[in-house]
Amino acid sequence: MMIEPWHWLVLGMVLIIIEMFVPTFATLWFGAAAVAVAGLAWLLPISLTTQIITWLVLSSLLIVAWFKFIQPRLAENRTKAGLGGGVIIGETGMIIVKPVADRGGVVRFNVPIVGADEWQCRTRGEMVEVGDRVVVTDIMGNELIVTKPTVMPRPNAPLSNPN
Repeated sequence: MMIEPWHWLVLGMVLIIIEMFVPTFATLWFGAAAVAVAGLAWLLPISLTTQIITWLVLSSLLIVAWFKFIQPRLAENRTKAGLGGGVIIGETGMIIVKPVADRGGVVRFNVPIVGADEWQCRTRGEMVEVGDRVVVTDIMGNELIVTKPTVMPRPNAPLSNPN
């Protein structure tokens, strides 16, 4: 049986199209490898065995590269941008500029929240200092309303004896 380079190209395109319906990013790499083998087969006279081995090796390398290197980097840069403001409520940050009565302060988050890692903030009469951990409780315009987190006793913690 003779496999022509265009067979690899068609296989690659079919696999890439299937990826639109199966969101795993697995068939995408098999398809990309098939397109690469089509290009190699057009440029070089390689045997069918070499074509299949090349396709398997390229597919494996692309899948490993995706799951080992590319996908983790995409996940660490993921923010909540584009989501509603409600995703900010409950997030914990640190005060870097103390809010006072006539002007708001600034709270910084470890990871960007809705596209920014620093936000203007205010409190509702509570005193906070630079370096305090705060929790977002509400949103007012472009400012966050923050409070110090309440410390709840652990469920099985022994109660102290007042005597």
